[in-house]
Amino acid sequence: MQCHSSKSGLLFAAPLLLFAGTAAWAGEGVDVTVTNDSTEDLVVTVYDESIGPNAVVLSRAHMSGFTSIPVTVATDASGHAKVSWTATTADANFRKCGHESDVALGDASSLTVHADSSCNASST
Repeated sequence: MQCHSSKSGLLFAAPLLLFAGTAAWAGEGVDVTVTNDSTEDLVVTVYDESIGPNAVVLSRAHMSGFTSIPVTVATDASGHAKVSWTATTADANFRKCGHESDVALGDASSLTVHADSSCNASST
């Protein structure tokens, strides 16, 4: 009889523990989908500016045209994420660049990246 009551207690407590764990993780970051919005293959780096200017969450990822990569980034005090990104075309013969800074995002946001500008010497 003692063993039966322990099992029922465990069955009752397990869902509560799972719920508590989910609530604890809720404030840990936001999910962002990084999307290449062009037909060109890109090399993309994404920085989590909520942590610091050099906090890389996606490092030189090769992204084919119109593909997406999910990442999780930290939040600031307001509950939003702040990111920046750089992108260059993968084709060295037709080099184009793109970047953006201080992009504010909420949970389940999409971040579109592209490389449609000429590169200066510091971008390549």
